[in-house]
Amino acid sequence: MKLIRFGEKENEKPGVLYLGKRLDCSEKFRDWDRNFFQNSGLQKLEKYLESNATNLPEVPDSVRHAPCISRPGMIMCIGLNYSEHAAESNMAIPEEPIIFGKATNTLSGPYDDVSIPKNSTKTDYEVELGVVLNKNVLYLKDEAEAAEAIAGYCVINDLSERSFQLEKGGQWIKGKSCPGFSPVGPYLATPDELGGLTNLKMTLSVNGDLRQNGSTSFMIFRPAFIIYYLSQFMLLEAGDLISTGTPAGVGIGLDPPSYLAKGDLVELSIEGLGMQKQNMI
Repeated sequence: MKLIRFGEKENEKPGVLYLGKRLDCSEKFRDWDRNFFQNSGLQKLEKYLESNATNLPEVPDSVRHAPCISRPGMIMCIGLNYSEHAAESNMAIPEEPIIFGKATNTLSGPYDDVSIPKNSTKTDYEVELGVVLNKNVLYLKDEAEAAEAIAGYCVINDLSERSFQLEKGGQWIKGKSCPGFSPVGPYLATPDELGGLTNLKMTLSVNGDLRQNGSTSFMIFRPAFIIYYLSQFMLLEAGDLISTGTPAGVGIGLDPPSYLAKGDLVELSIEGLGMQKQNMI
């Protein structure tokens, strides 16, 4: 299944992408949120679609594409999780996942405009594979148990302000949490839609110039291990979002570095998970 959300901000509704059409599921389901995932929502949705998909109202093309999940309890991120990205950052490959967080109010739609933050000089882009949980987890015993907790996957642009992140002291979170800095979607694909994560192509371009051209094959820590690892330190809840790192080609890694400016168009995609497009304003 491919879960979507649609509608204006603060009034988004749940739906699915079915045979290329956006369908409205709001008559039956309130939202794709923690309560939905925690209470076997995916199984209920699958059963519902078996009987009702052909009768659901279609969402007009003119209606906004919202984030594919509602605001999560947390957004956890993994740094330097692609070998080529670690190399371009002149940093050693981590022995354990590097963890940081983003404010959950950064969540935005896949085609929403994104504002360059006030006083920003180094706004950067990062195409990333997102993972959403379908249940609460703590102290998982192994990766197999962690894999069972995955609701699905999506595209994330982990936008970052590098001067806030790296030159102001403290934690990375303040360079990651500017408004609109987590475009998510266009849809959440359940694991059966992908058939594996070993070599999904990942691309990002700025004004048509290809900057990132990587693959999940370069991922150091795989999603199931990341979930297992995080669960040893914290309670992860249904509907939480994990952003799993970016391949090489980010603006800060170029020679010379190249950052985003007002008027830039960012386009990104992951094979099997769709594409995003953001105008920087």
